[in-house]
Amino acid sequence: MIRIKIFNFGVLVLKRGKRIYAVILAGGSGTRFWPLSRLESPKQLIRLTGDETLLELTVKRLKPLIPPEKTFIVTNPDHAEFIRLHLSSRGLTPLPRFIIEPFGRNTAPAIGLAAIRLLEMESDPIMVVLPSDHMVERPSTLRRLVRVASRVAHRGLLVTFGVRPTRPETGYGYMKIAPDTLEETGGVEVRSVERFVEKPSLERARHYTKEGSYYWNSGIFVWRAIDIVDAIRSYLPGLYEGLVHIREGRDVEEVYEGVESVSIDTGVLEKARNVTMIEAGFGWSDVGSWSSLEHIFRPDKNGNIIKGKVVDVDSRDSFIIAQDRLVATIGLEGIIVADTPDATLVCRKERAQDVRKVVDILKSRGYREFRIHRRAERPWGSYTVLEHGDGYKIKKIRVEPSRRLSLQLHKKRSEHWIVLSGRARIQRGEEIVEIGPNQSTYIPKGVKHRLENPSPDEPLEIIEVQAGSYVEEDDIERFDDDFRRQ
Repeated sequence: MIRIKIFNFGVLVLKRGKRIYAVILAGGSGTRFWPLSRLESPKQLIRLTGDETLLELTVKRLKPLIPPEKTFIVTNPDHAEFIRLHLSSRGLTPLPRFIIEPFGRNTAPAIGLAAIRLLEMESDPIMVVLPSDHMVERPSTLRRLVRVASRVAHRGLLVTFGVRPTRPETGYGYMKIAPDTLEETGGVEVRSVERFVEKPSLERARHYTKEGSYYWNSGIFVWRAIDIVDAIRSYLPGLYEGLVHIREGRDVEEVYEGVESVSIDTGVLEKARNVTMIEAGFGWSDVGSWSSLEHIFRPDKNGNIIKGKVVDVDSRDSFIIAQDRLVATIGLEGIIVADTPDATLVCRKERAQDVRKVVDILKSRGYREFRIHRRAERPWGSYTVLEHGDGYKIKKIRVEPSRRLSLQLHKKRSEHWIVLSGRARIQRGEEIVEIGPNQSTYIPKGVKHRLENPSPDEPLEIIEVQAGSYVEEDDIERFDDDFRRQ
C-alpha cells in the first residue's frame, strides 16, 4: 500500500518499509548525579551496575533488532566528542551515528531534528526514541515489544511505553489509559492514552498509584518519522517552521536560536489524539538522581546501599558510595555520601534534586570539578591527574597496546616524560626514539610530538610533568589523529 502526505517538505511517497532506527537522546549532563557525572563525563557515561556505562547498555540492548549503524545519538557538539571517544575506547564498532544540536532545546526539537534527518535518508522510517540513561532489566522483552510497537506505528499511531506505578512518584509524568483495549497485536494489548499529567503532587501521585488506570510515562516512544513531523506541524507550528528551514539548508544554530524549549510530552503528546500505550514489561528504571538508586539496588537489612571501599557503623536508610579512598561513616540516617578522588557530596536524601544547584555554583566559580574527573578516559587509554598547581601539572598516563596519541604541540607548556613500564615510541619534531622503564625524555614548548605504545600486548605507563604558563587540556593543536578528534 502507498500513502501520500503533503507537507511543506514537498510530496513524500511513503512505502511500508521495514527500516527501524534508534534515536537515543543524550544531550543532558545529569547534573543531579554529581560528583560522579561531570560535563566531560555526563550521566550516560557513568557506570552504576558494572563495567558498562548507561549509554553502552542503551546501544547494546537494542541489538540485534537495531544495530549501531542504524542508531543515531542526538546530542550537543561537546558531548558528541566525549561520547564518540568513549564508545571508541570501549571497542564498540561500528559506532552509532550522530545528530548534532548546537545546544539543547528539550526533547521536542531534538526529536523533530532527528525525524527530518531520517526522512532525508529513507521515505518511511520508524523511529524508536529512547533516553540514554535508563535501566532495562529484560532487553529481549524490550526488543519484542518494539517489534509490536513498530507494527502499530505503521498505522499512523504514536506509541508510548507505560510503566505500571509501584509507588507514588512526584518526579515522573503519568498517563491515563482508556479502559478498553484498542487492539491486540502479537498477544500485546494496545490501549489509547486519554491524558497526560506532568509531575503531580504527592497526594495526586498516591491517587494515581491506587486508581489503576494511570501509568508512568517511560519516555520511550515508537512512531513513524513522518507522523511525528505531522504532529509537530499541528501542535508546535513554530518548531515545524524551523524544521522546514533546516530541511531547506538554513544554519541549524540560527534556527535553534528562535526555537522554543519544550518537551515532546508537553508540546505534542498531551494534545494529540492518536497516542497509544503498550505496557512496558521489561523492567524499567529512570536513573534520574541519587534518590533513584533505591529502586535499582537492593538495600541491606538496615536500608543502606553501600558501594565501594566503605566501613559503616550503625547507619540506616543511607546511600554511601566510595571510589579510591576509604570512606568511614557512623550513625547516618537518610544521608547520601558520594565520594570521588577530587570531590565529595554529602546531603540528605530528600534534597537529592538540589545537587544541580551545587553544579551551578561550581560552574559560576570556574571550578574544574564541574567539568572533569581527575581520571579521564581517552580512546588511546587514560590519564590521571596526580597533582595540579600554579604553572605545573603531574599526570600518570596509560596507553593501551598498539595505540598512540595524536601528533600535537603545545604553545604554553613543555613536558617531561618518564617511563614506568612498557616501551614508549616517541616522535619529537623529526626525531623518533624508543625508551623503556626508568628512562625519560623532554618535549619543548612548540615542538610537534607524539607518544605511541608499539607493543601489541603490554600497556605503556608514564609519568608526565607539565610546566608552563598554562597547563589546561585545551592547549593542544592537533595535526594528525587516529580518532579524528578536532
